[in-house]
Amino acid sequence: MSTILIIFCVLAAVTVLTAFLTIFSRNPIHSALYLVICFFSIAGHYLLLNSQFLAVVHIIVYSGAIMILFLFTIMLMNLNKENEVHKPRITRLGAIVSFCLICLVLLAVFINSKPIVGEYISTGEDYQSIKVLGKVLLNEYMVPFEFASILLLVAMIGTVLLSKKEKTEK
Repeated sequence: MSTILIIFCVLAAVTVLTAFLTIFSRNPIHSALYLVICFFSIAGHYLLLNSQFLAVVHIIVYSGAIMILFLFTIMLMNLNKENEVHKPRITRLGAIVSFCLICLVLLAVFINSKPIVGEYISTGEDYQSIKVLGKVLLNEYMVPFEFASILLLVAMIGTVLLSKKEKTEK
């Protein structure tokens, strides 16, 4: 086995393991820490693909900024086990069924997908370059780029509204 393949297998195992630990951990702070480790291992995958700029941006944006927002949200929501509402069994069953259906759809899409050939491969443009990446993001993908920024803004507003406590009248 080559060194690259061994590194890939280790990174893949760490990514999958920490993703599951993020989901199944009872403590929200531990979940956030597992998510940070998962983000760093995904950045390692980017480095294996020789995309250093994307790896650095991923670490700065996700492991830095987004995780700080997650931790603020966890601290502001004051998640206590006494106040936690237990969900009925039908809700859990619905979540499991939805998860299985989404997995089946994704599996069908991956099985029926075809490799990309044609104009994307033959152009020979270097998408590693920051200049080319900026032009592509702000020209061809301007609308999805703006939708992502609006989604982050709505998430921030939602976090503030969820964290506000109602005033009790005396």
